Order: sequence, then C-alpha cells, then structure tokens
Amino acid sequence: MTDAGAPDARLAGRTVRRIVFGADAIHRRVAELGAEITAAYPDGELLLLGLLKGSFVFLADLAREVRRPLHVDFLGASSYGAGTVSRGAVELLYDPNTVLRGKHIVLVDDIVDSGRTLARLVDLLAGRGPRSLEVCALLHKRAAPQFQRPVRFVGFDAPDEFLVGYGLDHAEDFRHLPYIAGLD
Repeated sequence: MTDAGAPDARLAGRTVRRIVFGADAIHRRVAELGAEITAAYPDGELLLLGLLKGSFVFLADLAREVRRPLHVDFLGASSYGAGTVSRGAVELLYDPNTVLRGKHIVLVDDIVDSGRTLARLVDLLAGRGPRSLEVCALLHKRAAPQFQRPVRFVGFDAPDEFLVGYGLDHAEDFRHLPYIAGLD
C-alpha cells in the first residue's frame, strides 16, 4: 500500500503490514536533521560516514540538507545476513578510505536496533583520532543494550517490528521504497 492506500507496484505482489513513516514525514524529518547537523558543526572538516547498505538513501538525502561543506564516505558492516534478527557477530565488509584524524565524523545509520554493530564501529572509529564522533540514525528502537552511547541525531523512534523501505531491507528487497513499512 502507498501513503494514499492504493496498491504499490514496487512491492511486486508482496505485502507489508502497514506504513509506519510516510515519504512526506521522512522528507520533513531529514530536512530537520540536516539543519541540526549544520548548527552543530559551524567549523572544521565534517565527514558524513554512512553505514552500508541501509543508510545510502538516508545519507544521500541528509547530505543535501546539510548547509555547509562536507565530505561523504562509507563503512560496511553486517550482522543480519538474510534473517530478520541480528546474528550478534559483526562482520566488517568495507573500511573507509578517508583519513578520519581531526575531522568531525557523523556516523550515519539507518536504524539502531540491538546496538551491536554501532558499538563495535564507534570503538573502531574513535581509535582513529577524530575531532568528534557522533551518531545520526534515521530510526532508533530505544532497546539497544549493547550501545550505551547516546545517539545525538535521531529521526524517529521506531516501533519494535521489522521495518523495510527507505534503504532498510529484508534479504536485499524493499530498499527502494520511499516510505518505511512494517514487514508482514
């Protein structure tokens, strides 16, 4: 279903339980996050470091909303595979080429779920000497016992269900949806 309730051809006959965050609400909140990040970093080198693959749609929109010079790079890690529950082990798949020392780094993630991936990555990145290191997550489930650090920039508090769309996937499906939905 789309925001208007009509069948969504992008689902190719599959179903989602419900639209949790519509495209318009996401667009508004990403613009607000861009303004928050702009205000938080008036000087210095700013790097938006996206956690692949889930953050790529969010990061692209967010980067356009930050009203100051910035760089973009990516970091790849996985803890889900084809399942809907984190396996617990975090596998580093891609390390950024950018030098992190002395830069303001905003680690951009699609969702804070268990917190395992973020906890490992924040420790790894902090050891590389950034000027500052904060996390920006589109969604936060607020049930992340493995991640004790506050997430500075949060788009939405997420319900405790498996979400897809706007970069979030299930086995690589659904990333292209312009909204976020609960998976059936």
